[in-house]
Amino acid sequence: MSMFLDQVTIDVKAGKGGDGMVAFRREKYVPDGGPAGGDGGRGGDVILVVDEGLRTLMDFRFNRHFKAQPGENGMSKGMHGRGSDDTYIKVPQGTTVRDAETGALLGDLIEQGQTLVIAKGGRGGRGNIRFASPKNPAPELAENGEPGQERKIELELKVLADVGLVGFPSVGKSTLLSVISSARPKIGAYHFTTLVPNLGMVTTTDGRSFAVADLPGLIEGASQGVGLGTQFLRHIERTRVILHVIDMSGMEGRDPYEDYLSINNELSTHNLRLLERPQIIVANKMDMPDAEENLALFKEQLAKEKTDEFADEPMIFPISGVTRKGIDALLNATADLLEVTPEFLLYDEEIEEDVVHYGFQSDEPEFAIDRDPDATWILSGEKIEKLFQMTNFDHDETVMRFARQLRGLGVDEALRARGAKDGDIVRIGNFEFEFVE
Repeated sequence: MSMFLDQVTIDVKAGKGGDGMVAFRREKYVPDGGPAGGDGGRGGDVILVVDEGLRTLMDFRFNRHFKAQPGENGMSKGMHGRGSDDTYIKVPQGTTVRDAETGALLGDLIEQGQTLVIAKGGRGGRGNIRFASPKNPAPELAENGEPGQERKIELELKVLADVGLVGFPSVGKSTLLSVISSARPKIGAYHFTTLVPNLGMVTTTDGRSFAVADLPGLIEGASQGVGLGTQFLRHIERTRVILHVIDMSGMEGRDPYEDYLSINNELSTHNLRLLERPQIIVANKMDMPDAEENLALFKEQLAKEKTDEFADEPMIFPISGVTRKGIDALLNATADLLEVTPEFLLYDEEIEEDVVHYGFQSDEPEFAIDRDPDATWILSGEKIEKLFQMTNFDHDETVMRFARQLRGLGVDEALRARGAKDGDIVRIGNFEFEFVE
């Protein structure tokens, strides 16, 4: 059912690990106390969690950056830094998560409470206690914390319209939709019709959100035999609440009550089971001259016609799409009704999902060498940059260790093969050193 896609891209950044500490015990009666620098704590992860109360991705339109807390640095006396709490981001059921850069599928979040770690916090750097050895009992050596993972994530939600708008073309449905909704999801291309359904995401004043679709054009099209494709009609059948929009001004010599009956008749002829849905009558254009009298008359006619089969009299909300009067009350009532109306799901249709192959190949080389116009050699690559960020350059021993790690990765040989000579400048990030043969 990839009819409508609510889609948003967010930036996430996990917490950096705390830095390890270089410290020594200084106790009165202990000559040259041994190393006593603790490890840094781990940084927080960024985790998505399914919250069945959410129906759309609306919340992300205002907040697109999420950061977890860094771990605490290691301390003296061998005390480790505290690890940080993870940051949880709530998403609606049915959210598909992709890496925005590679397009790789990271997961499908379906069950209530299901979680997915999308950015890992960095591990804490080790303090100098960890580097003590018989050969070097008092190392001035500690690591900085590992940087937290940073990435751009694309969230996609296949949207089912919760609420359908019906009514004649001139009653002001499009105006209403444009006034109440702040987001337009992507809409799939229909190969079978020129009608593009209007769909909007709506948020009520108290923060609940739902999707509203404009159905009537579709229904009228269907009754004239326009090939709408069952796919779409199925989509309409999902609608849980119908907003029946009526032009109460009677401007074009039309009778509001007649309009109401004929649209309901239209709904029943298509056997779209739509009359089983709770309806709210939206008395629109109440800012016009005769609207008040027409509404009073409409209510009388409705009461008169009321038979036992419609035991619940539909609620009527007078509004003006133009002046926005009465709209908040209407939306809150709609959200309330959605909460008590069951979903009309036809599960057998949900099979047509894309099959996705997970795969995290790391066929990336561990580093790359480029040459700057000023003849500086530039080293880059995830592995090297991470080692660099985890190196504490205040201590010579740590710097020597970094040099050994680079050699271990084959950087020296690669530079030599590219023609690097003694004394050439090599740069990683903003750190420069001399190449020594």
